[in-house]
Amino acid sequence: MSQSSADDRRTITGKRRIAFAVHTDAERLSALPALLRSLVLTNPGVCEDFVVLHPGLADSAFDALRPLYPRLVTREAAGRADVFRLEGYDTVIALSPDMVVLGDLGVLLRMRHGVGAVRQLAWEPGQDGAGEERRAVLPDGLLVVQPTDVDDALVARLSGGDGDAEAALGDVLTPVDPRFDFLTRRLHDDTPVPEQVAVLHFTRPFDEPGYGPAAEARRRFELSDEDYRAAYRALPGGKHPDLLAHFAPPLLDARPSLDLARTVADVYRQQGRYDEAVEVLAPVLGDRLDAPRCHETLGLCLMALSRYDEAETHLLLSAASPDSAPRAFAQLARLAWLTGREADAHAYARDGLDADPTDAGCHAWFVRTRPDRPAEVEPAPAAEQLAHVALFAEGQENAGDKVLPEAVRMCFDADTGPHRWYEQPVHRLVDEATLEQLNARRGVIVGGGGLFLPDTSPNGNSHWQWNVPDDLLSRITAPLAVFAVGYNVFDGQLYRRGRFAESLRVLVERSAFFGLRNHGSIDRVRELLPAELRDRVRYQPCPTTVARHLIPGWTDPAERSDTVLVNAAYDRSGLRFGHDYGHFLAQMATAVRTLRDRTDVRYAAHMPADEKFVHDLRREHGITLPVEQLYDMSNDGIRDLYRRSKLVVGMRGHAGMIPFGGGTPILSLVSHPKLAYFLADIGRPEWGLSVHDRELGARLAERAVAVLDDHRAAVADVYAAQDLLWKTTQSNIDELRETFNRA
Repeated sequence: MSQSSADDRRTITGKRRIAFAVHTDAERLSALPALLRSLVLTNPGVCEDFVVLHPGLADSAFDALRPLYPRLVTREAAGRADVFRLEGYDTVIALSPDMVVLGDLGVLLRMRHGVGAVRQLAWEPGQDGAGEERRAVLPDGLLVVQPTDVDDALVARLSGGDGDAEAALGDVLTPVDPRFDFLTRRLHDDTPVPEQVAVLHFTRPFDEPGYGPAAEARRRFELSDEDYRAAYRALPGGKHPDLLAHFAPPLLDARPSLDLARTVADVYRQQGRYDEAVEVLAPVLGDRLDAPRCHETLGLCLMALSRYDEAETHLLLSAASPDSAPRAFAQLARLAWLTGREADAHAYARDGLDADPTDAGCHAWFVRTRPDRPAEVEPAPAAEQLAHVALFAEGQENAGDKVLPEAVRMCFDADTGPHRWYEQPVHRLVDEATLEQLNARRGVIVGGGGLFLPDTSPNGNSHWQWNVPDDLLSRITAPLAVFAVGYNVFDGQLYRRGRFAESLRVLVERSAFFGLRNHGSIDRVRELLPAELRDRVRYQPCPTTVARHLIPGWTDPAERSDTVLVNAAYDRSGLRFGHDYGHFLAQMATAVRTLRDRTDVRYAAHMPADEKFVHDLRREHGITLPVEQLYDMSNDGIRDLYRRSKLVVGMRGHAGMIPFGGGTPILSLVSHPKLAYFLADIGRPEWGLSVHDRELGARLAERAVAVLDDHRAAVADVYAAQDLLWKTTQSNIDELRETFNRA
C-alpha cells in the first residue's frame, strides 16, 4: 500500500502555516485531553498542528494524546515564551492546559497582525491596603502570535518573568474579544457560562464549589476515546478530512455499519486513497441493493483505480435509485467515454437526462458524445499526421485548456486541425487499439499543461493525467515527445507518488524529448527519477507564452483599451487560500477601488466557477465588476481580449501566460507554485504577489499603477522577457522536427 505525502511549497506560495500551542509540565499534562477534545468538537472543520511544549518529558507521556488528534507535535521548551519563536509557523494560537474551547475560533485563525491577547481586568494593590483595577494581559492567557511581528528584544522582555506582559508587548498588542479568554473567576455563585464564550479559562480548580456551570461545561469533554470519536462523527455540517480519517477507522472497528464505512471511504477518496476506500467499503456493502450512495462511492473509487468493469456494475446499481440516478448515469457516461465506448456514453447520458432533464453533468456528456456532430475535415494519411495527447476542453470548460492545445500544434504546423493531427484525449484509456493508432503516426506529442496531477481525472494506471498502462507506454514505437508539461500539484496536496514515479520512469525512458514548462517542475520531477534519467528532463516553456512568434500575421496592437483585467480561481479553494480567503477578498477590494480611480477594471472568467469572485466582491464589499466570459469565446477572441488590455492581474496559470504571450504586462496572484515558477524562469519574481500577503491590496495597487504610469516600458519588459523563451522553444522545435521527420 503506497503512502500519501503532502507537497509542501509554502516558501513559494506564501501560504500560512498555523499551529495551536500549549505549554505544560507533568502535573498539568492530564488536563490536555479535555482541551484537545473541546477544540475538535467545537471546531470540526479545523485541523492544524497542535504543538505541545514541555520541559523534557518522555515521549511515552504523550501516548494518551495521540489517539485524540492526528497532527500532534511535541517539542521540548524552556518555558511558555517559546510560543513566540515557534519555528516553522506563521501564526501560533497559544492556549493553556486550564482552558477548554466552547466555540468557533475562526476569528483567531484569520488574525494577521501583532500579538493578539485579551486585556483582562486585574486588581493592582496599592499602599495601605488600597488598590485599583486595571487592564492587563495575563502570563498564561490566550495569545495569537504572528512571529514576524516579534523580535528578540520582545521575547527577552516577555521571558523576564515580571508578569507585566501588556507593557512588554507595547504597540505589538492587538486586543482580542474577551469571549476568547473568558475567566471562570467571573462565574462565582454558579453563574451560567455566557453563550458567546469561545474559550473558557479556569482560574481555579476545575471542580471548585460555586462554579458548577463552568465545571459542567468542561465535563462535556471528559469522554472515552470511543465516545469522543462517536461524538465527532455525529456532529452536523462539514468536517476536516484529516480528522475523519483519524477517527472513523477505529470507530468502524468498534461500531461497524454500512453508513460509517461509506463515510470512511468518502474520506479516503477525497485524499486519493482509492484502494483503501475499496478495502473498507466493498466487504461491508457486498451485494446489497438498498444502498445506492454506497454503490456510487464504491463505483467512483473503482473507476479511479481503472477497475472499470467492477465500477460499471456498482454505478448501475446506484443508478437504479431515483435519488442517485442522474449522478450515477453521468459517471457511467464518463466511464464509457474513458474506455472508448462513445455510443454507450451517449446512451448513459440520455438515461440520466430521462431521470433529471436539468442535470448538467448528463447534459454535457450527451452533447460531447452525440453521433450527429458535424463531419470533420478529411484526415491526412496516418503516416503524415502527428498524434496529440492532451486535455481538449469543450463547452464552458477552462478557457486556458482550449487555447493551449492549439498553441502546442502551432509549434509544429500552421494547420492545427484534424487533417494534420490525430487527437487522443489524455484521460481516455490507452488500449491495444489506441496503441496501434499512436504507432501509425509519425510522432506522438504529449502536452502541454499541468498533466502531472493526481486528481482531475484519477486513474490507477499512471497516477497522473495520461491514462496509460506501463506495458502499453513502453510499446510506443513512434517518436514520443513530452512537450511543455507541468508538475501541477498544489501546495499541501496529498500525492501517492509510488505509482506515478514508476510511470514517470517509463515515460522518460521511452521519450525522444522530455520538456517541462518551468524549472520548478523540472526540479520536482527529477526528485522522482533515478539518477541516470534526470539529465533527460529539459526546459520547454508553455507555447502560450510565445504566441506573438507562433501566430502567422501577428501584429502588436498600436493602441490598447484602457482596461485592467482581473482573474481568480476557485478549484481546490482550501489549498489555495487556507484560512485567508476573507483576507484575500478584502485586499482585492482595496486594490480594485484604487485602480478604478484611473482605469476600467473588468473581470476575466476562464470558467463559470471563476465568477464566484465577482459575486463575493459585490456581496462583501459592494463592488461590482463587469465580467468577460472567456469560456464562451473562441481562441482568437481570448487572445485578442488579453492582447488589447493594458494589464492582467491573474491567479490562473494561463491568465498570466496567455496575455504575456501576447505582449501584455501581467501581475500574478500566487496561490499555486506554478505561477512563481514561471516568474522565476523569466527573471521577474516581483511580478508575483502571494494571495496570503498581509499587505496584498496596497502592494498590488502600487505595482499596477507603476505599470500603467509607464506602460510603454512595461510592454518592452514583457518583450524582453519573452526572448529567452522563444529562443529555447525555437531550438526545441527544430530538434523535434528532425526527430519526427526521421520517423
